[in-house]
Amino acid sequence: MIKNLFLSVLAASISICSYAQTNISDYQFEKKIEVPGTGWWDYLQIDTLHHRLFVSHGDEVNVIDVRTEKPVGVISGLEGVHGVAIADELNKGFISNGKGNSVTVFDLSTLKKITSIPVTGKDPDCILYDRFSGQVFTFNGESGNSTMINARTLKVAGTIDLGGAPEFAVSDGKRRIYNNIEDKNEIVVIDTKTGKIKSRYSIAPSGKASGMAIDVRHERLFTTCRNDNKLVVVNGLTGKVIESLPIGSGADGARYDPETNLIFASCGRDGVVTIIHEDSPDSYHIVQTLQTEKGARTMELNPINHKMYLSVGKRPSSDTDRGSFAVLVYKM
Repeated sequence: MIKNLFLSVLAASISICSYAQTNISDYQFEKKIEVPGTGWWDYLQIDTLHHRLFVSHGDEVNVIDVRTEKPVGVISGLEGVHGVAIADELNKGFISNGKGNSVTVFDLSTLKKITSIPVTGKDPDCILYDRFSGQVFTFNGESGNSTMINARTLKVAGTIDLGGAPEFAVSDGKRRIYNNIEDKNEIVVIDTKTGKIKSRYSIAPSGKASGMAIDVRHERLFTTCRNDNKLVVVNGLTGKVIESLPIGSGADGARYDPETNLIFASCGRDGVVTIIHEDSPDSYHIVQTLQTEKGARTMELNPINHKMYLSVGKRPSSDTDRGSFAVLVYKM
């Protein structure tokens, strides 16, 4: 029995050690993908099935082929784009128009517009497709609510009062959506089948939460907070704050890579990405502070090759300066 107990402890120790040492970060700059134009930008979204990266950019979405890393298309005629949601099994994409209070639906293969759907709120910002429920959720910043849209029928299915200003949201694919409430220092948990709020988790004293990522396997949430420059780790099932780690200033984006167990927080004011390793579901440490460019606040991660993409732009400073817009690429 003693021998069996020793072997069990040894096996558990090896498993924990293996988890902790997997793929420690060493990200480096690879290239800059120049995109025509200047101006406002927000979220990036990858479609791994069609090998495309969708980049919000003012009143259009730039489309980049992630195999060649070159622009291959533009979805134009939009109104203050924030985000893009992907429903690959339906061959549909959904774009939130913050200024137009609407969602533009497009064909993922051809990039052609299908229709426009008015939302039941103001300034749809984050947009998310939840495959479990078949619903698209917009998180409407100025009205503090969420619009549910049936992704198949393209009809509004309901409205959820969030009780505050929503920022980024993630789905666990198992009936839960988690959404940052920026002005309440909390995370709301939404039941995607009923459209009801199940729980509210406090993350105080951290607050002004913006980006969020999720470890679906362990139901761990990673939310970036601007008021104290922290990444807060939360148990998604209980709401318990597990850990709080320092990150750069001006955080807006967050991603999690389940293969490398790395968490990324893009911080535009400092121009850095803080990279954190998940040693175990309840233990974390910073492995890299990657210098990017000031203003590079939103990001996306390619789960296939682990490359990281960040948007950054510069407005014209004079009559002779035309400004610029680009996507920065980083690799391990």
